[in-house]
Amino acid sequence: MTLLIDANILLDVLMDRQPFTKSSSLVWKLCETGLVRGYVSVLSFADIVYIMRKSLSPDKTESLLRSLAQIFLFADLRFKDLQKAAGMRWGDYEDAVQVTAAKAVAADYIVTRNLKDYKQSPVPAILPEQLCAMF
Repeated sequence: MTLLIDANILLDVLMDRQPFTKSSSLVWKLCETGLVRGYVSVLSFADIVYIMRKSLSPDKTESLLRSLAQIFLFADLRFKDLQKAAGMRWGDYEDAVQVTAAKAVAADYIVTRNLKDYKQSPVPAILPEQLCAMF
């Protein structure tokens, strides 16, 4: 199974955002053990660094990238991916970019806590708890 992991799932773990940490940690574990292929878009990594910027020095940013790359695969974005996302004409461009990344890696699901943001998505969005129930 191939997944695109939304930034909010990673942030739940990195920032210990309760009560979401437990279910999001289980998603990490599924990726870490190889039971699923978990992708993170490069856009999500940039978003994470921006959100955590007050606690991340350049050295910590580099270390975080290396650590995440041991668990997750990164979905690169090209200009044509950004054009596709713009052509989707969604209210939230960032979500459209995530869908484009999910399609590019042939993801079965987008794992997120924001299901409402992905109602129009051709790649189904599921909650971490829904993914964990499959295992």
